[in-house]
Amino acid sequence: MKYSLFAAFALAALFNLGCQEKASTNATDGEIQAIFPKGEQGPAENFTGKAWNYGLVENDTIHNTVVGNVYFEPGARSNWHTHPAGQILIITDGEGFHQIKGQPRQTIKKGDVVKCPPNVMHWHGASPTKGLQQLYIVPNTEKGIVQWLQPVSEEEYSN
Repeated sequence: MKYSLFAAFALAALFNLGCQEKASTNATDGEIQAIFPKGEQGPAENFTGKAWNYGLVENDTIHNTVVGNVYFEPGARSNWHTHPAGQILIITDGEGFHQIKGQPRQTIKKGDVVKCPPNVMHWHGASPTKGLQQLYIVPNTEKGIVQWLQPVSEEEYSN
């Protein structure tokens, strides 16, 4: 009885793992290695290309922090936006760009940590040829979470 119950749980766990859609699982081809499910596709009014969000820590009155994972497909990027209390990005795989308004575009890759200052316009996204996987942390959400602005132009993205 104990063995069959264990076997049933093991099979259920394997089935569940196999059903979670990942951004990619092929490390030998140099593709992105996802550590979280892809999640929900971001709205077209806030992103150019396809970006997928998977929430990890929901906002509450105890932690006042939002944490999630975003996977940007190659060429995808956020609109310009601001965060009232800033944002921290931890790049977990891939390659892409981050830019603060008025500053040069920065290349970001696995292992980089990016601090986006409070109320400063910025954008981030994948390179044209490789996806980008990032964790985002938005602290002090009692001040607000995000203000979405205009899309990043092709010229801004390419410079």
